[in-house]
Amino acid sequence: MDLRGTKFLVTGGAGFVGSRLVARLVQYGAEVHVLDDLFTGKRENVPEHPAVRFTVGSVVDPEVVEASMAGADIVIHAAARNIVVSTRDPREDFQTNIGGTLNVLLAAKKLNVGRVVYTSSSSIYGNPRHLPVDEEDGYGTLSPYAASKFAGENYCVAFYESYGLSTAVVRYSNIYGPGQSPDNPYCGVVAKFFDAASKGEPFKIHGDGEQTRDFTYVDDAVEATILAAVLSKAEGRIYNVGTGREVTINYLARCVAELFAIPLVVEHIDRRDIDNIRRRVMNIERIRRELRWVPATTLEEGLRKTKEWFDLQLAPKPQ
Repeated sequence: MDLRGTKFLVTGGAGFVGSRLVARLVQYGAEVHVLDDLFTGKRENVPEHPAVRFTVGSVVDPEVVEASMAGADIVIHAAARNIVVSTRDPREDFQTNIGGTLNVLLAAKKLNVGRVVYTSSSSIYGNPRHLPVDEEDGYGTLSPYAASKFAGENYCVAFYESYGLSTAVVRYSNIYGPGQSPDNPYCGVVAKFFDAASKGEPFKIHGDGEQTRDFTYVDDAVEATILAAVLSKAEGRIYNVGTGREVTINYLARCVAELFAIPLVVEHIDRRDIDNIRRRVMNIERIRRELRWVPATTLEEGLRKTKEWFDLQLAPKPQ
């Protein structure tokens, strides 16, 4: 993909997914402005490159958003408070995930940005009646996070219909991979299992571990997001981004234990500070048909690549 001459703003660009987006856009020749308040993101995640600019600031501040967006052709809005923070502080969730998204859309409308891509979440489906869940199925916002992400989606649709602002939405499902550091207390289950395995600690599993998720390798999600940003067919559309494979947490734990060549020891804990979704698997037919995107990385291959990165983080640094 050739994106030379295209200018992007990536909000949340110092985070796990956002920083991988920035790196891929640079590889494709784009110029990228990163806006991140470093709540969970890290400055060192952002590639050091002449085509990358970095601003420390929050999407909650409309003036910062507008200044950062000046000159951008495309905006990828990945800044958000995650599910754990959102549940603990619904007001901050509202201000960042809903208010911040409105600020991004208002600035994009004012500055005539070519497209805004909003990174949403499969959390908006709750416990679906049918599996795999597709984009037209019902919604079940079981947490403040899910409610705010769904509200952000609706604002994108409203700005597209009311003002003609080109928008697209990608609904991520359980992204994992290199760069998801267990140092972040809000990281996903894959990083938590890797951390436990490296320390010889039990894997902490919520409930019986038979709940399922659709784990998506980060670079696959990045590619889907960029396609939604640049392809005309994506205008006004909402896409599931997953694999279509349903995996139990118990199976994930076994895979990680095998990678580390250790016996699997599990500690079952209560589910208290996150949603209680029993099963999740995504129907990805729409994005396959319209954008010609399919995930390239199996769970087993993605876990292996993640472990290679993880081992490098643990290796002694040269003096």
